[in-house]
Amino acid sequence: MNSIQSITRGAVTSWRSQSNALRVMRLFLGVTWIYAGWDKASDPGFLTKGAPTFIGTQLAAFAQNSPIGFLLNHTIEHAALVGAFVMISEFAIGIATLLSVAPNSAAFGGFAMATGLWLSSSFHTTPYFLASDSAYAILWLAYLLLLIGNRRMPSFNIERRGAIRTGFVGAVAVIASFAGRSFPKATAASSSAKSTAKGSGKQIIKLADLKVGGTFNFTHSSQGVPAVLFRTKTGVFAYSAICTHQGCTVSYNASSKHLKCPCHGAEFDPANGAKAVAGPTQTPLAKIKVAVSGAWVVEA
Repeated sequence: MNSIQSITRGAVTSWRSQSNALRVMRLFLGVTWIYAGWDKASDPGFLTKGAPTFIGTQLAAFAQNSPIGFLLNHTIEHAALVGAFVMISEFAIGIATLLSVAPNSAAFGGFAMATGLWLSSSFHTTPYFLASDSAYAILWLAYLLLLIGNRRMPSFNIERRGAIRTGFVGAVAVIASFAGRSFPKATAASSSAKSTAKGSGKQIIKLADLKVGGTFNFTHSSQGVPAVLFRTKTGVFAYSAICTHQGCTVSYNASSKHLKCPCHGAEFDPANGAKAVAGPTQTPLAKIKVAVSGAWVVEA
């Protein structure tokens, strides 16, 4: 109880002592980071392998063009743990910012996270001002520098009382994560199911451009997952490119005629229902419904 009272008094004092400009920055950053954590926690697919919004799928997609792709590739194997860490960290940074618990550390954490997101997902955005992650990185850096003031080096020392406060914030962040998981939001796939069912599917590729025996990589418009399209003498079919082991992105190997996972060597046979024929998983790849409509291959 004393710790909670101490945190409350410290938060009230810090808000009173700050300028209006700092209050605006602090409120916006704190609330935004808490909302970001809740958005991930309430997404039932964020930590679920094979789901359209699985963090492993996002990391695999980021790694293809990111300047730190070599680092992201190492995180794919432990994607669920990385996702949980990011989710809890966002809650913790937002809560700590609003309550003024280890404010310098929280601001630096926000800056580091925003910079990492910028390098991962929006580094190549053109023009650069459309990349919101870079704007958040600058905003967190400016907030940190304002907290530091005229001191040459920021203070990140945490005393016993500070450690208790930090532990309290961490506990609240974990509780908030579980709360978000308890109130799942509607997924993009389910919310768009009615609209896609009524209208014609999105065009993927002209049938004439896909030769018999050929393949074509695409991203499903409503599910948001990478997929591989095949054409045989009997028709067209497609499978999700998300490996059912750890969520890495598989690719088609023409020599073996299998879909192979680069992370742990899983292989899937597209000619046999994408069943697993090698590697650490026995679960086949998910089927993606496609059809031929006129001159086009479309999402069914």
